Amino acid sequence: MDIRIKFLGGAGSVTGSKFLLTVDDFNLLIDCGLFQGLKELRLRNWDELPIEPSEIDAVIVTHAHIDHSGYLPLFFKNGYGGEVHCTEPTKDLVEILLTDSAKLQEEEAEFANKKGYSKHSPAKPLYTVRDAEAIFPAIKTHAFHRSFRVNSNVEVKFFHAGHILGAASVEVKVYTSQGVKTMVFSGDLGPFHNPLHLSPEYPKRADILFMESTYGARNHEPLDMELEIKKIIEESDQRGGCIVIPAFSLGRTQLILYYLWKVFQNIRSRPIYVDSPMAISVTRLYKLYSRYHRLKPDSDFGHHIFDAPFVHYVTEQSQSRVLNTIKERAVIISASGMATGGRILHHLYHRLPNEQDIIMFTGFQAVGSRGRDLVDGSPSVKIFGEEVHVKAKVLNIHGLSAHAGQQELLDWSDHIQSSPKMTFLVHGESEESEALGKKMGERGWNVTIPDYKETFTLFDHV
Repeated sequence: MDIRIKFLGGAGSVTGSKFLLTVDDFNLLIDCGLFQGLKELRLRNWDELPIEPSEIDAVIVTHAHIDHSGYLPLFFKNGYGGEVHCTEPTKDLVEILLTDSAKLQEEEAEFANKKGYSKHSPAKPLYTVRDAEAIFPAIKTHAFHRSFRVNSNVEVKFFHAGHILGAASVEVKVYTSQGVKTMVFSGDLGPFHNPLHLSPEYPKRADILFMESTYGARNHEPLDMELEIKKIIEESDQRGGCIVIPAFSLGRTQLILYYLWKVFQNIRSRPIYVDSPMAISVTRLYKLYSRYHRLKPDSDFGHHIFDAPFVHYVTEQSQSRVLNTIKERAVIISASGMATGGRILHHLYHRLPNEQDIIMFTGFQAVGSRGRDLVDGSPSVKIFGEEVHVKAKVLNIHGLSAHAGQQELLDWSDHIQSSPKMTFLVHGESEESEALGKKMGERGWNVTIPDYKETFTLFDHV
């Protein structure tokens, strides 16, 4: 029996995660992500894979983020006919995120055809909403810590990775003539002390380890988030305006709601408007799957934080527009987190010229995004084809990352009982992976940073 790995994404970058594990003639794909970000990466989504999707026997998805699940509709469209295995919350989140991803692609293709700027005529989406919905019956769910077989020789088990609701690390055991060979795929690991998501669980054994390295060169600085948000609210009161928070719908919005709820235990509350249909759908899942995160109904306060009387969910476009008439003492949370699209744009269009208002970003802003321009101090940004002058105060608070920092990654891997035969650092920019690899190499580990489409033999003739 030969066991090989081929990196079809998530190698040398933080996007497009796809790891093809081959056990003799059995092909198992770990994650099926879409490439995002830079154009040179996005173009890979249109490339043919070096293996026909019909030749893949099973797919495992660690969590719902589009860079780990967003290629699935195209994968099925191009011939895959098997099952997709994930945790229960991941299934529901995948259905929400893939539907939204398909809608955005349809809208972008329609806009490109209308403006005539596409190289292709007509411009087409990678996949449609119908394509996305067609895969949902193939998604099979599994409980954490409960093994299941995808092949007579291949056994899979999920354990908690933190990061987002339902996120899993994956243990793959291959039964060979020379005993059991254990491979561990970390997925995306969350920070260990996130108040919302469960801490990552430690792997006990790994003959081969695949570990993310998003923050392989950095640790997260400790920050009193409640105090920071309290200061911003007090400043907003002094300015006599509102706070607008661009936030991602999955994980970040719910974490912000948690911190606002905590702050409002000590100061007078004010209305919070969650203006993102996707964030509203995701928040419902946090309420449904309470056993998969830390938040429980508070017996003293008498209700779940997502049902607090000061939290209002905005579902209709007409309701969203009305928020622009509110002058002060309100918090508006809307997507997207980098202000690249969504309802946040019309809030920024109306709020940026108002010097009383505060625009509060909550984390990393990619180069080229509207959010990056704003936090870098641009005097104006283009929204809806118009230059909008920035008079509102723009700030960016950190400390809300959903990824483990360098020391947390090292601590996680330190719990493996003996060093793996090989450790592959994935899902990281080169400088992050290299810094983490150096640290792990200093303790005697055999570390490899793979390239895109590179193949390795893990075991031969076992």
